[in-house]
Amino acid sequence: MSVLAAVPAALHAALPAEIPSPSVGVWHLGPLPIRGYAMCILAGIVVAVWLTQKRLEARGHRKGIAIDISAWAVPFGIVGGRIYHLITTPQPYFGQNGDPWKAFAIYEGGLGIWGAVALGAVGAWIGCRKNGVAFRDFVDAAAPGLAIAQAMGRFGNWFNNEIYGAPTDVPWKLRIYEWDTSAGRAVVDAAGNPIVKGYFHPTFLYEALWCLLLAAFLVWLGRRRPLKAGQVFAAYVMGYPVGRIVIENMRSDSANVILGQRVNTWVSILVFLLGVVLWRRFGRMEQPALPATAEDSKDSDSAEATEATERAESTEPRETPEAAHAAEGDESHGAAEATADPDGGSEPGAGDSSAEAPADRPNATATGATKVERPTQS
Repeated sequence: MSVLAAVPAALHAALPAEIPSPSVGVWHLGPLPIRGYAMCILAGIVVAVWLTQKRLEARGHRKGIAIDISAWAVPFGIVGGRIYHLITTPQPYFGQNGDPWKAFAIYEGGLGIWGAVALGAVGAWIGCRKNGVAFRDFVDAAAPGLAIAQAMGRFGNWFNNEIYGAPTDVPWKLRIYEWDTSAGRAVVDAAGNPIVKGYFHPTFLYEALWCLLLAAFLVWLGRRRPLKAGQVFAAYVMGYPVGRIVIENMRSDSANVILGQRVNTWVSILVFLLGVVLWRRFGRMEQPALPATAEDSKDSDSAEATEATERAESTEPRETPEAAHAAEGDESHGAAEATADPDGGSEPGAGDSSAEAPADRPNATATGATKVERPTQS
């Protein structure tokens, strides 16, 4: 019993009792600042575009199409995410002692996912129109990658020591420092050591894990269920708010409140209802046309087959009506000469092919000629 009793203590000693946070979120390469938050966002975008491209190629789209569309979607999404943050959290920028110029400091954090998805979808729609891709096909392909990008982006909040929950002493508690946002690093004491603010629930990690689970579910759903185009994206729009509502109510950072609930909680409810509407609407819509590349390939194959058939017809030996008529005349003349008597006369009707054959023989091809049917042109 004493050995078993020692196991928990040994595990506690071997495993970390907390999740540390970075005390520095910005590194400088000469005059160039490298920010952990920005790197996480960029890495998420790269992974999302790569996965979207793979999923589009599996649907028959050309290589590079995801980059062309994302060139519209990503800038729109960043602007939309920032606008949403400024609308829902205006105090640090436009409130008392606020700094309006900080509204452009995206590298310090502050991108609302709802605004990013909404305006990013507008950019994606423009990109799809310009590249001949069905919008519902694109958003279906992009949904899992978008969820993964959100998970990676949440680690940017970890670099900035933000998005944490209530104080806790669970083994996976998150250490948070007093943070100097403008400097991008922890506040230090007189000895130069970072000042610990406390230990909290790592809600950034909870949300990242939820997004990864959602991405895996969306991939599974698309492969295992016969869905209409757009419904995988609708499932994302419904699925993400479910986890966000739970996690939002665990957070302890300051936020604007409406009727006792954080603004993001209300928005999550509305977005979930929007997802239900999209699911039903997309389910009633016809499937979009095949990708242009697939249709072009089919048309090209059909054209090549038709051309080959026409070439075969053109090389087939054919006898014209005039040649057939001349051949009949030669045959009759030869037969007459063969039956002529020595005195130069001829025996009436003997060997005369014209007497044996019908008088009005049709103008047909020579005996044994093959008749080739021309394929119907569509």
